[in-house]
Amino acid sequence: MATKIRLKRMGRKKRPFYRIVIADSRSPRDGRFIKSIGYYNPTQEPIDLKIDEEKAIKWLKNGAIPTETVKSLFRMKGITLKFDLIKKGFPENKIREEFQKHQLLQEERKKRSALLKEIKNKTVKTKEEQQNNTEENGSKNN
Repeated sequence: MATKIRLKRMGRKKRPFYRIVIADSRSPRDGRFIKSIGYYNPTQEPIDLKIDEEKAIKWLKNGAIPTETVKSLFRMKGITLKFDLIKKGFPENKIREEFQKHQLLQEERKKRSALLKEIKNKTVKTKEEQQNNTEENGSKNN
């Protein structure tokens, strides 16, 4: 039986909420599944993501294949890194060390992206203010 780790859509119309599930590759997207290992809510800011790492690694060891989206979520959480290090035979303390480095990098990326969003919002506001000022000046001159 070929198993996949994929998203099962839940929630109402235009309010998606996903469960991360282990399912037979032949079953439909929202159909029968073997086990649920977490959830993902993309509508919240920041995204709400919870994955049971031990279960995910166990299923990856058993040969379950994650879909592209689940693979990117695993990368975000560091599960892919952990699994690769376990597969290569690294000791537990080295895996913990690398995982902590990964978490620090993720936090820095979040801070950087928040700063970029802030800067972008400020530049958009200043451009809008400049346009409003030029429109007001143009209407006064006429």
